[in-house]
Amino acid sequence: MPLKALALNSTLKTGDAKEASSTERMIGLIDKALSKHGVVTEVIRLADFNIKPGVTSDEGEGDDWPDIRAKLLEADILLMATPIWLGQPSSVCKRALERMDAFLDETDDQGRMVSYGRVAAVAVVGNEDGAHHVSAEIYQALNDVGFTIPANAVAYWVGEAMGSTNFVDLDKVPEVVTKAVDMLARNTAHLADLLKAKQYPGESG
Repeated sequence: MPLKALALNSTLKTGDAKEASSTERMIGLIDKALSKHGVVTEVIRLADFNIKPGVTSDEGEGDDWPDIRAKLLEADILLMATPIWLGQPSSVCKRALERMDAFLDETDDQGRMVSYGRVAAVAVVGNEDGAHHVSAEIYQALNDVGFTIPANAVAYWVGEAMGSTNFVDLDKVPEVVTKAVDMLARNTAHLADLLKAKQYPGESG
């Protein structure tokens, strides 16, 4: 059975937006690279959904997070992809991470979080500095809620500070970005395979 990946596109643009999304372009590159390793990727644009504020897995009527959460837990790989705004991950990215806080209390009979055995990678785009800061924030949050981070599992592009050129505007993707994307895909698929074959030990393991 092929590995499954879920990419959470944390652009602030909805699917109805006329503007193209740099985050979407980066996800497309990673999707293509992952497919070479037999990974099938589904993309969810978070801004198209009503993800209520909170730290539980279900915040009641009208909350779209429970369906997204179900897809997340069906996947072997989570890709968190975000633009940089004010030097930070986007607000919708943060909201998704906050909702994953519920995993801390959602454990199996061996004390393992429901997210255990899944690997996570990060993609960042922006026309200001901050890619390392943003990826560090997301890495720590994902690790806290039970995901495993592979080596070099981040791909990013940042343009000139306060510039007007976005990643989506580039005629050609820089080689350094494509190399990072390939490394992310290779390492993430490899680790996902290993964890799928052998889950973490539980409290009685």
